Amino acid sequence: MDRQHLELPFFEARHRELAAAVDAWAGAHVHHPAGLGVDDECRQLVRQLGEAGHLRHAVAGVAQGGSAEVIDTRSICILRETLAFHHGLADFAFAMQGLGSGAISLHGTPAQRERYLPRVARGDAIAAFALSEPHAGSDVAAMACEAKAEGDHYVLDGEKTWISNGGIADFYVLFARTGEAPGARGISAFIVDANTPGFEIAERIDVIAPHPLARLRMNRCRIPTSQRLGDPGQGFKIAMQTLDIFRTSVAAAALGFARRALHEGLQRATQRQMFSQRLADFQLTQAKLADMATTVDSAALLTYRAAWQRDQGETVTKQAAMAKMAATEGAQKVIDAAVQLFGGEGVRSGQMVESLYREIRALRIYEGATEVQQLIIARELLRDL
Repeated sequence: MDRQHLELPFFEARHRELAAAVDAWAGAHVHHPAGLGVDDECRQLVRQLGEAGHLRHAVAGVAQGGSAEVIDTRSICILRETLAFHHGLADFAFAMQGLGSGAISLHGTPAQRERYLPRVARGDAIAAFALSEPHAGSDVAAMACEAKAEGDHYVLDGEKTWISNGGIADFYVLFARTGEAPGARGISAFIVDANTPGFEIAERIDVIAPHPLARLRMNRCRIPTSQRLGDPGQGFKIAMQTLDIFRTSVAAAALGFARRALHEGLQRATQRQMFSQRLADFQLTQAKLADMATTVDSAALLTYRAAWQRDQGETVTKQAAMAKMAATEGAQKVIDAAVQLFGGEGVRSGQMVESLYREIRALRIYEGATEVQQLIIARELLRDL
């Protein structure tokens, strides 16, 4: 994997060492095992990532198994970019351990952090982030799932959908309406163990790039008050803070997919013979490769600018939105161009570029669709004005 960009001032020596180590590990350990379904493969990847020590970067707190007291955004992005270059499900497995436990890293009590985070870091427990609902995706304030206080418990009723790791997770950080105020100010966050009575997997969801996904149902699901994260009514704030950490890393995953597509396209162009010359000898091919490379480098600069600024303690709402939009939209174009270079082989099942074509599409939607990122960027520009 090309790592020239790691010489930019955004990075320290430890980041370059991490990138080299993860790239070498992924090359040796990440593959598509025959005969394993997506659930079992994801479980295996989580265990492998934990055993290799990579999941330490996904949680905060050295005492809880983390690599540092706070999550380093650049490290998260380097891991996601590198894993995505090798295998989309490996990136997914890593990312969901971070996103699913991120709210506990940020707002968990000492007891909550001690109970969940070490297991996440070791790969012993699979985490999930349950925010979206059938009628509340981008519009989180439209959430209908309820949590009613009854003595020293909360009773949860409602549904969540499009939940990554749904069906294989050991616990879910779940958001529900507690009614302290209208809209987003009346939502709270909870940790729900998968074996809690009243909690069930209502439906498994199949998508074009196989990942564990599900619709969840809560029917008088009782959880102790001690499983609430933060104060009542803080749920929206907790969700947004968690997403702020990992939104930039979605751009990094897209960057990894785009880099692999460029790599595959270059190999194809220099090896494929056509009309007594290489495909790479045609000026149209050269123009396409130039556009692909420029798009990749542009996305890298935006992605790691946002990651670096966040690690300096800056607010990166606009920068992260720009990075996610540019990297995901750009990766779609780069991957499409790579498929075109492969011709008919590009849509053959099992080809790397065919897999990338399926992998990239969801990244333009989840953790804020491109259209939402446009609204965020414009809102921040107007606020600055």
